[in-house]
Amino acid sequence: MSKLINQKDLEFLLYQVFQAEQLTELPHYSEHDRTTFDGILNTSSRIAEDYFAPHNAKADEHEPQFDGEKVSTIPEVKEAWQHFADSGLLCARHSYDDGGMQLPSLLHMAANAYFMSANPSTAGYPFLTSAAANVIHAFGSDEQKATFVPHMFSGRFSGTMALTEPDVGSSLGDLTTRALPADDGSYRIKGQKMYISGGDQDITENIVHLVLARIQGAPQGVKGISLFIVPKFHTNADGSLGARNDVQLAGLLHKMGYRGTTSTVLSFGEKDDCHGYLIGEAGKGLMYMFKMMNEARIGVGLGAAMIGYRGYLESLDYARNRPQGRSPVEKDPLSKPLNIVEHADVKRMLLAQKSYVEGSLALCLLAARLVDEQEAGQNADSGILLDLLTPVVKSFPSFYGPRANDLAIQVLGGAGYTREYPVEQCYRDNRLNPIHEGTHGIQSLDLLGRKLWQHNGKGQQLLMARVQATLKSAQSKEQLSELTASYQKHLNTLLQTTMVLGKALQSGQVSDALGNSALYLDMMGKMVIGWLWLEMADKAIDTFGASAAEDDQQFLAGKLQAARYFIRWELPEIEHQAKLLTGFDDTCTAMNPDWF
Repeated sequence: MSKLINQKDLEFLLYQVFQAEQLTELPHYSEHDRTTFDGILNTSSRIAEDYFAPHNAKADEHEPQFDGEKVSTIPEVKEAWQHFADSGLLCARHSYDDGGMQLPSLLHMAANAYFMSANPSTAGYPFLTSAAANVIHAFGSDEQKATFVPHMFSGRFSGTMALTEPDVGSSLGDLTTRALPADDGSYRIKGQKMYISGGDQDITENIVHLVLARIQGAPQGVKGISLFIVPKFHTNADGSLGARNDVQLAGLLHKMGYRGTTSTVLSFGEKDDCHGYLIGEAGKGLMYMFKMMNEARIGVGLGAAMIGYRGYLESLDYARNRPQGRSPVEKDPLSKPLNIVEHADVKRMLLAQKSYVEGSLALCLLAARLVDEQEAGQNADSGILLDLLTPVVKSFPSFYGPRANDLAIQVLGGAGYTREYPVEQCYRDNRLNPIHEGTHGIQSLDLLGRKLWQHNGKGQQLLMARVQATLKSAQSKEQLSELTASYQKHLNTLLQTTMVLGKALQSGQVSDALGNSALYLDMMGKMVIGWLWLEMADKAIDTFGASAAEDDQQFLAGKLQAARYFIRWELPEIEHQAKLLTGFDDTCTAMNPDWF
């Protein structure tokens, strides 16, 4: 088995659970079939194994350096970037007319899973670039698109998102970066941004920053924010480069993980000559940027899932091959030690990891499937459901992925926290994801305060319709009868909790209802993952139940046992969370800052 991903699991998710081949019935994807899909996956697997995975630890140990003039990265990063760019994956989702492959989001997400597992820090550069190019492609002028997008898709240029400021953080409505209109129709940008991943590097010829700023005279708050293209080098219409723009690297930030991706503090306009180019209409910058932010949130979820997945596979391999200890009933000191995978507590830790990471991967692929249904299938309902689930897609893997990595370290024991094994790096890398693209708390406020109630609650109705379809199918299978009954009980708890909180919000008890929103996000995440585990178990029985092949039966048994674990061990936690939420418990909110 590959240590990047279980190939059988990925194929099962793509072709049985999410019916990837059905997408080829949509006109936009009609030239694809299972052969082209598998070809993309095989190419991605090969590039990830050959050019990303080998320098994962080296990039962590030898993080990028800044000598005051330029940034230097290890050469393997640029080599991996070039292979990724040459494969066409930077623009794979786009139309043939734009040089893309018209690849479904579902398959693109699966392809990206290999890279996130192999080397998340190097993978960060192409993923940010694709997302930035997508924003320009969607909202930029024809001239902007012609000047920048082809060179971002080819890998000559990279892209970033420059949102956060030192004194503002996530409160983007308070940003202070200014944009002053110039006579030539451009703007002069002045301000500072920080935590800008990929903000400077020596991998590409140019870096295209997407910068949020407030045009002089625009109102305070989010309605006054506009979005600008700010290239590191002035760029001519044909893509050739001019002089350096007034964008300066103030310094590199040194992180606990993702150390191969530069994290930068950027100063715009120190010499009052930073040229920026307005995207779309003034005052709509945050709306445009949400395209990249939502794409990045789903990408963060995928990264968290796959770093957790990598740690799980590493710890599973170690447990299968590490002899230590004996059965509690074995009294002969001369008897052969067991491999630790036989010990009950190690099984518990591996099973928890399996339930978290395989469930998280399914969640991310569900999001990608919804993108396809919305965009290529022109199904507005799928877009509404995706909008509801996006906070969950970002947050569940980001919370439980690091928990899986923590358990992976524990499986390895003392070896787990040494750098001779990759699981400690997996944990450090993954610990950034609960913060990337909006913290758990921010996502929970978005979900409970806004997303649940949009479109008159239609997203909830759409989700419940899919859940009920799974329950109906699963209830007909004897192996799943106990699990479906248990799931339905806990689902009712979630629905009752949602109703209570909704009434509180409607009656003006906003602070009370949102005070423990993080608990609600965790409840929602558990219910969605529990549903997906029932769906996977149901589909696994349909697919492999009659198979005589031993590996099919083992795969089926593993899926059923992981579903049992998650629904028996993890899901019941929501009952206590529900009591805290519906009782509007104020233990945390009533804490006086002076009491700490």
